[in-house]
Amino acid sequence: MRAETTPREIKTMTPPSLRIAVLGIGNMGDPIARRLHQAGHQVHAWNRTRAKAEPLAALGIAVHATAAEAVQGADRVVSLLENGTVVEQVLFERGAAQAMRPGALLIDMASIQPREARDHAARLDEMGLSHVDAPVSGGTVGAENGTLAIMAGGRPEDFARAQPVFAALGRATHVGPHGSGQLAKLANQMIVGITIGAVAEALLFAAKGGADMAKVREAIQGGFADSRILQLHGQRMVERDFAPKGRMAVQLKDMRNALATAQEIGFDAPVTALFEALYADGVEHGLGELDHSGLFVELASRNAMQ
Repeated sequence: MRAETTPREIKTMTPPSLRIAVLGIGNMGDPIARRLHQAGHQVHAWNRTRAKAEPLAALGIAVHATAAEAVQGADRVVSLLENGTVVEQVLFERGAAQAMRPGALLIDMASIQPREARDHAARLDEMGLSHVDAPVSGGTVGAENGTLAIMAGGRPEDFARAQPVFAALGRATHVGPHGSGQLAKLANQMIVGITIGAVAEALLFAAKGGADMAKVREAIQGGFADSRILQLHGQRMVERDFAPKGRMAVQLKDMRNALATAQEIGFDAPVTALFEALYADGVEHGLGELDHSGLFVELASRNAMQ
């Protein structure tokens, strides 16, 4: 008979290695695949443009020609695709869901609409597959450092099954049933988009009146108006550095998804509607590829402060 495991052995035991497929190797998918590999998992990758995924092969990550090949035999499948339409195409039209082994868990970390997440979950359930919608906040820096905020919707038991993946990527919170993770992400993006606008308008207001914008930002840090947006995006505004981390066009997409969902559930969101119009103007004026803090440029232009 084998002796019982000692406390010392328990402390030094490592979680079992999982076979994980990562679909979508872009700005977020690349560092997430790398972190899962570093955590000791067997990672298989697929991207529509294969060249973007090829650098992962040097690490020992298997790069596949199709999504269906990548997911075969996977315990967990992580989706980081562009939008809900693409998720649906890859899963149900290109055969990825059909190729997943019975009982496998899809962790959809793409930012899509809550109704799409609920629909995907129901269709996967009919196929004997599990689903968690788990969009993230923290950007590429959070993905690289394993400090993402992960908002998860789905069954509690499936959230528990996703923990080995989440543990390598950041802090996960179960916020409710299927679609709830996407609701939380939209709430996050509403706050981010609106706060960027508030910071930009306030700094421009101070500068228009003759104050030093950089010093105003410094002065109000630590007070009630302080925030990560003021600290990070406020500095980008002061420096006029709008190299994209999160693009204006994507922020506009998120605001529109929030408004579409608000209409579906009968919720009036007038503040979000106002900022959706401002981001739409910025994109129309050619600012879509700027960082979303580039809303500052749109507001500066309105005040002849270029």
